Amino acid sequence: MTPRKNVECALRGGCGSRVPFTLYEAKIPQCASEREMRNRGLCIVKRDAPVFRVHTPNVKVTEDGYWENGKKFIRSHYETPVGTVTSLREPSGFTTWTHERMFKSPEDYRTLLFMIQDERYEPCYEVFAQAEREFGEDAIFRAGIGSEPLQALITGVYLGMEEFCVQWMDNRDEIMKLYQAIVENRRKIYPLVARSPALHANYGGNVVPDIIGLKNFEELYLPHYQEAAEIFHRHGKLIGCHFDDDCRLLSKAIARSGLDYIEAFTPAPDTDMTLADARAAWPNQVIWLNFPSSIHLRSDEEVEAATVRLLDEAKTPNGLIMGITEDMPPERWQASCLAIMNGLDRHAREKSEFYSVLKK
Repeated sequence: MTPRKNVECALRGGCGSRVPFTLYEAKIPQCASEREMRNRGLCIVKRDAPVFRVHTPNVKVTEDGYWENGKKFIRSHYETPVGTVTSLREPSGFTTWTHERMFKSPEDYRTLLFMIQDERYEPCYEVFAQAEREFGEDAIFRAGIGSEPLQALITGVYLGMEEFCVQWMDNRDEIMKLYQAIVENRRKIYPLVARSPALHANYGGNVVPDIIGLKNFEELYLPHYQEAAEIFHRHGKLIGCHFDDDCRLLSKAIARSGLDYIEAFTPAPDTDMTLADARAAWPNQVIWLNFPSSIHLRSDEEVEAATVRLLDEAKTPNGLIMGITEDMPPERWQASCLAIMNGLDRHAREKSEFYSVLKK
């Protein structure tokens, strides 16, 4: 199997020659170690080819860049007929630090609502299909729906987590107006992505149970996963979510979500669920792991051994993908990733008879 086919097999609940290993395109620079890992079956997850475009015809966006203490900052201005908001970002390596989000005071609600309602969507399927063709079988291309409607206000460009919590208590009616507008927008996106060339798409994530709570998750998140999943399944496509925080509180609700895979699941010691817990909680969903970040700091031998232990804990390699979705220590990433691959290969050798039965 090619790296891509191996991941696709696992996404459908099966298992190829061994448990696949994936990294985001932004986490792995080209180098000798990267070439070695790709030769050994590493699959890169490409998230940078869109299947739809977003336009805001009545919002004028301008940007001013400047340098301060050797760092570049970008001030963005969003001008609408009902007001103007700004944001401040700092590009840094593979990520961007947001120093100021759009919301500054309750007077900004009207502007944010206008911006959300002004969004227009159109497919750009050929951009995605061409990128997939040109890269070949060493990568799997993933589409994205965007954040869940409430989560878009928390981790998106609008409010941020701390401000959201304040506004949730002080101005919940205004928050819910924004939420409902995003709900309507997402409903326009679901069929666009489901009809695209992409096999699978992520719907949001980065949900923090301590902030959201079970009741809000069941009422304001779960129905949207279920609605989107119904449309995706109608078109033969797969849908998942990036659940990388503690999941125990939400685990029963996630099981009812209709999601096909749980992406970026990070097992103990970094969260409150082991991989065995996750398998028990989600027997009908594929688990796409994020290898625990804390273990990257250990020796290569310990990383390899931890990989084998994780796979043993899963009981079966069916519907299991080993991934890395977070930044790794710069001085450790090459050795740690190679050690993970060694662990995956070692597990496949030790369980070769088991894998052969599964493939049949």
